[in-house]
This record gives sequence, structure tokens and C-alpha cells, in this order.
Amino acid sequence: MQVETLILGAGAAGMMCATQAGPSTLVIDHAKAPGAKIRISGGGRCNFTNMHTDPARFLGTNPHFHKSALSRYTQWDFLDLVDRHKIAWHEKTLGQLFCDEKATQIVEMLRHEMAKAGAQLWLQTALVDLSHDGTRFTAQLERDGKRHSVTARNVVLATGGKSIPKMGATGLAYDIARQFGHAITDTRPALVPLTFSDQRFAPISGVATPVVAEANGTAFEEALLFTHRGLSGPAVLQISSYWSEGDAITLNLLPGHDLVERLKSARQTHGKRNVTTTLTEILPERLVDHLSTDIPLDGNVGDLSDKRIDEITTRLRRWSLTPTGSEGYRTAEVTLGGIATDRIDSKTMMSRDVPGLYMIGEAVDVTGWLGGYNFQWAWSSGIAAAHAIAERA
Repeated sequence: MQVETLILGAGAAGMMCATQAGPSTLVIDHAKAPGAKIRISGGGRCNFTNMHTDPARFLGTNPHFHKSALSRYTQWDFLDLVDRHKIAWHEKTLGQLFCDEKATQIVEMLRHEMAKAGAQLWLQTALVDLSHDGTRFTAQLERDGKRHSVTARNVVLATGGKSIPKMGATGLAYDIARQFGHAITDTRPALVPLTFSDQRFAPISGVATPVVAEANGTAFEEALLFTHRGLSGPAVLQISSYWSEGDAITLNLLPGHDLVERLKSARQTHGKRNVTTTLTEILPERLVDHLSTDIPLDGNVGDLSDKRIDEITTRLRRWSLTPTGSEGYRTAEVTLGGIATDRIDSKTMMSRDVPGLYMIGEAVDVTGWLGGYNFQWAWSSGIAAAHAIAERA
């Protein structure tokens, strides 16, 4: 069987690429259904992009690599596609856009666009071997217990990273990239909960509160969630991309609150009130009880000196913790690192060394913030490769 383009991976990037790569396109995936991460994202409603998409909100060894693709296919372009398919959506906090109904609407939209473009989709299909003779690629595939040999002028690596292996994630894209001479940057779980071996937060599991979380000089003001295993919530998921094992993180538990002024005022008006009672006006009661085992919070507000008020405030604004680790790829939303971008053309997403080999989406060393940014990278990089393939035809 001959095709012009073989796309490995029917996730967000792979399907998006297939919508505009040309009619002689075959997409394969080992899963039973396409778009696995799309289906589970956003609590089943798919946080499909972010209104505030900006290159500064992406990590990678080369901080400029992703700028070209993101500028040529923007969040507004994808939103236009969503609107044309009459998919109702809404904006949540910080520019995050979600489907009003189900994430499967995004999958069906992409499948419709693929069919309209003439692309084929083979599911439950395994790649057994891939070779290149200098002109064309030959892929040995296994489907329904049978072997199929497919030749293609172009091959697109869109199999993602290592995150969430129970959904079938593997390092296949990395293996193929290495086969063709591309380096892989160090990879690790990102957008992932952080853990503590002593399970110190198990007694307050389920408690949530707004914080400013900081790791290695980067901070996010969002919600924090305490779990049996450690810390989660958007604030922690965000800083996990900047955190490395052994590093401390800092939590400001008082964003938007002037605790010094509050305690000094309470000292005059409610001097007999317990310090902890005053703190529960700002923080969850269970959290205050937990903090009181580490920070002396006993006594009445009226007995606090200015120095003690400053000490309490500083401790709550600069609560330093050192996680033991993270929950790993098991729950990580994305993989940090991936195929090095130094040998990939940022405009076309094609290998500079192997003509016709393209690398897109999470497989590449580009990682976005939490909140729809990684999907936008999938759409943008997929379209960049598709347009380059069409021009190369």
C-alpha cells in the first residue's frame, strides 16, 4: 500500500495534522478509539485552548522554537473551527476554554475534518518496523492479526510523550527519532501532583485554598489541594514543571490578605479571641489546625506583639516544603522534554536531516502551562506540519 503521508498517532496533534495534510494520508494508532487525552481532559469537557496563549507560557530548551507555529495557527483559528462545527463553549478562569457538553465533540469534529480531507484512520494498529531508503519510508504494520507494508513519502511522529501509560502512552516517538539521528532531551513528568513520603497531609486531604506557589523563581497564584499523598491543585501542577527532585517549594497562604493589619486590628477589638479563630477567617479551619502543629499559634490575639505578628505572617507567606517526589507519569498531564528541537525546522516541523520526517505535539521538547496550552501546541504544530507536507507534494 502506498500513501503520501503516514501519521503515527491519532491524538490531538496527529488528527489535526491529518485534517490538512492531503487526501493520501493514513493515520494509525494502537488504541481502540482516537483522541484518548482529548476525551478525558477538562473533566470530560476538554480544555481545548486558552485565550491568553503566548509563547512565554511554554517551556523548552529553545524558548523560541514554538513561536512560529503558534503565531501562524492561533487559539482564535482553532476557536473558529469549533464555532463552525457549532460546538458550544465557555470560558473559565484564566482564559481556559471548555466545551459546554462533551469532550468527544472535539474528537468528532477532528474525525469529520479528517474524513472531509480524505484521510484514512486505522485503529488497533501496531507499528512493527520503520525504515527509510533515502526517498521513501516503509512501515510494517500489524492490524487484525495481519501484516501490512505501507510506503510513504512523509512520516509524522505524533505519538505523544510518556504521560499516563494506562492510556497507552509510550516512548515510541523518542525511539523513532533516535533511530533517525535525533537527540532526546531529558524527560520527566510535568503538570503532576507532588508527593511526601510521610503522607503528612493525609489528615487534611480534600482541603483546598488559594495560594501563590513558587518553585525555582517561577510562581503561580491558583488553588492548592491537599491530598493523602501530598499536594495537588492547579497551583502545584503548574510549578511541578519548574520543580526538580530535591528542590523546595514555597507557598504563600495569604494572597490578597494583609494579615499584619488584620491581627493588629483584632488585637484592639477582639483581644480575647484565639489566634487560630482569627486565622480561620482567612484559611480553612482544618488547615489552621494542621499549621498550628508546626507554627506556634496558641494564645489570644491581644497577647501578640508586633514582632510575633510579623513572624506568624512571614511563616504563612513563606511556607517552605520539600516534596519527596511526584506522582510520576501515572497522573502527569504531559511530559516535559522530548525530541530535541535543534534539528527540527520550526516553520515546517520537519527534520533537518531526514527529508519527510516530521515531529509534532507532545513528543517534541515543547511543554505548555496548565489550562489548554498543550492542546494549542498540538493544533499549531499539527497544522504547521500539514501545510509543509501540502507544499512539498
